[in-house]
Amino acid sequence: MLSFVVRRIAAGALLVLVISFLSYTLLSIPDLDVGRQLLGQSASQDLVDAKNAALGLDRPVLVQYLDWLAHAVRGDLGTSWFTSEDVVRAIANRLPVTISLMAGVTLVTAVASFLLGVWAGVRRGAVDRFVQVFSVLGYALPNFLVTLVIVLVFAVRLRWFPAIGYVGIGESLTGWLSTVLLPVLSLSVGSVAGVAQQVRSSVIEVLRQDYVRTLRARGLPPSRIVLKHVLRNASAPALAVLGMQFVGLLGGAVLVEQIFGLPGIGSMTVTYTTRGDIPIIMALVMLTVIGVIAVNLVVDILIGWLNPKARIA
Repeated sequence: MLSFVVRRIAAGALLVLVISFLSYTLLSIPDLDVGRQLLGQSASQDLVDAKNAALGLDRPVLVQYLDWLAHAVRGDLGTSWFTSEDVVRAIANRLPVTISLMAGVTLVTAVASFLLGVWAGVRRGAVDRFVQVFSVLGYALPNFLVTLVIVLVFAVRLRWFPAIGYVGIGESLTGWLSTVLLPVLSLSVGSVAGVAQQVRSSVIEVLRQDYVRTLRARGLPPSRIVLKHVLRNASAPALAVLGMQFVGLLGGAVLVEQIFGLPGIGSMTVTYTTRGDIPIIMALVMLTVIGVIAVNLVVDILIGWLNPKARIA
């Protein structure tokens, strides 16, 4: 397992390098006159050229990328072209908001989907049909429609939660819960639907195995069989789907943060991408890539721990 982790980390580092180069190159293709955007349309061409030179935009793209990479490996991601704010500090101020969403959605998805999936796989009948209908609807309904319905019901009509805004957990725990609960709920519907269906299918498949029938013949309690043997073997495929759902949540967070007015990474991505602020965009791309690699690595390790057959020596 150790050699597998080392290989995955090495492959992940190579992937980060390749994606960083491709991203920087693609971002540099549009002929954006950043100096003109910063100084305004009334600025003289000499001032615009001087501003572009100060930002290093008069150099070849490869030279610009290598200079960015040399600073990035030392933890220096530069400053924003438009706000002059340190990139690391700008992201660090917004990262807790998105982490709150991701952690909350992952927790809700893991608990709810496993409960629904095991319930449907063991009970079958009407319970199974209910879970399958919920899974189809939750997966088919557009995320923005689910979000708008949740806002209209719980924030506008019932007024149980605020419709927009964010309160940090350090300021008020109850305030933080009230501002993240609806965004977490709106992101969780599709994720729970997808993972619950996978858990249900895995549980049914495991229940059909010969060793489960042997355990039943030995007189073991059904709850012990499900919790100790069935759930452990059925969890590996579900964890893989949960990992993919987490990656998809990064895209969903952009929409949800915009709707709820949350100052997170998602809304930041939209704002700075429209400006063409390469230092900020590159930092966000690298953060996303590293996050995806880390999540996939954790999922693979958990699968190897749950299922010895999946372990790599």
